[in-house]
Amino acid sequence: MTEQPGAAQDAAPLREDHAEPNGQVPPTYPAYLPPPWRQERPRVVVRADLLPAVTVLSTVSLLGLPVAWLWSVLAPPQRQVVGGDGQAFPLPAESYHRADALVIFLLLCLAAGLCTGLAVWFLRERRGPVIMLAAVLGSVVAGWLAAQVGESWAAGRYPVPGDVQVLDVVETAPELESLGVLLAWPLTAALVYGVMAAWNSMDDLGRRLG
Repeated sequence: MTEQPGAAQDAAPLREDHAEPNGQVPPTYPAYLPPPWRQERPRVVVRADLLPAVTVLSTVSLLGLPVAWLWSVLAPPQRQVVGGDGQAFPLPAESYHRADALVIFLLLCLAAGLCTGLAVWFLRERRGPVIMLAAVLGSVVAGWLAAQVGESWAAGRYPVPGDVQVLDVVETAPELESLGVLLAWPLTAALVYGVMAAWNSMDDLGRRLG
């Protein structure tokens, strides 16, 4: 059989085709691929963030004072009538103000926690778990301070009169009857900071970017 014209062209070239003039075939070397470039993961900075963390904790804690003032102004008092034995009893529908005072404090803490988480996140050069922990601890102190000082300021706005008679209507200062609302501020700050960190999707949270 005669060979096809295209058979010689389709055949793979032999090693002898690339032989040197002296007839020796040059040695072949295996192809080594460059190793993949791996960026070193940044480590958590603790020592350099300690002093800024103390500053964040102190600043966030002081935010409890304006929240306390706002609550003492916005929380409604409870009107009560003085009975025959000198004890005061709430008027009809006035007991709902107990829940109103609690809800107002809760909303103020939620708003403060949102602002705290966002403000601390914008400290780009200090992003990390150390600053987040400082913000959460500062929020705990701020919530407790807002509750204590707010009740004191509210009591000053609605003092109990010294000379009361039977059937007199008096206004009593609002009170916080549940301590669970103190968790609203730190939990909101931690949630906002965590959402921003997850949305960032960078190993160093962008703190070393220029």
